[in-house]
Amino acid sequence: MAMYRKLGKKSDQRKALLRNQVTQLIYHGKIRTTEARAKEVRKIAEKLITMGIKEKDNFEEVTVKAKVARKDKDGKREKHVVDGKKVTLYDEIDKKVKKDLPSRLHARREMLKVLYPVVEMPAENAGKKKAIKKVDLAEKLFTDIAVKYAGRNGGYTRIVKIGPRKGDGAMEVFLELI
Repeated sequence: MAMYRKLGKKSDQRKALLRNQVTQLIYHGKIRTTEARAKEVRKIAEKLITMGIKEKDNFEEVTVKAKVARKDKDGKREKHVVDGKKVTLYDEIDKKVKKDLPSRLHARREMLKVLYPVVEMPAENAGKKKAIKKVDLAEKLFTDIAVKYAGRNGGYTRIVKIGPRKGDGAMEVFLELI
């Protein structure tokens, strides 16, 4: 018996499909797919969540100095003329940053091997390039999902059968985070 399902795809296509479905499961919390795919996605997703739970508190807070552009009353950057050029004025502030310890950094990189980058575009700012916001799914795993499942030993997902698909009769299911 094989260690995994081949899902009727070549290895590169299968890996891409599973990565995409795991990413969408973590991002949305629920996906609709076939039963065979759901069982494969479940294996990968549960390993990622377990990794997030183990490393959720493994960081230290560090204070760093950051440069921030000085703004006027209208919210625009203040400019100053130096040698005939306009130069933005900056203020230095102290900022607290989470610094990953080595094992958490390794876990984050292992998660990013599997998860695709996700960008979010708010509906009210559709079409504006500045409105695009990158979503850090590894951080979501560490902060939101790991805290939710901290007292649990496995079993973070649930498969709910919907019924056969109309086109080919494959069993469709919802795969969701409990």
